[in-house]
Amino acid sequence: MKIEHIGLWVRDLERMRHFYETYFDATASELYHNTKTSFHSYFLTFSDGARLEIMQRNDIVDHNIGNEMLGFAHLAISLGSKEQVDALTTILVMEGYPLLSPTRTTGDGYY
Repeated sequence: MKIEHIGLWVRDLERMRHFYETYFDATASELYHNTKTSFHSYFLTFSDGARLEIMQRNDIVDHNIGNEMLGFAHLAISLGSKEQVDALTTILVMEGYPLLSPTRTTGDGYY
């Protein structure tokens, strides 16, 4: 079995496309637009073949509970080493992205 892709609702489709292209070397498909539903999406392909679909639709709204959102919980992206994670984290913070949790090794062994 293979997971074909993961879908992720986003508020700002172009900003998220740029984020994944810039920091994770993703390649974006052509913009898909369904005029009947106002649905827009990009498929982002990563170097190992993994794919992420980022999606936006005007009627999808936030359902925040503290720092958590109902539905999608997280996306794990492997960079190859702790050093690469630390380096990218430093770049993202310097460019204004908030660091919600410091880098660490989790109880199940992920860094």
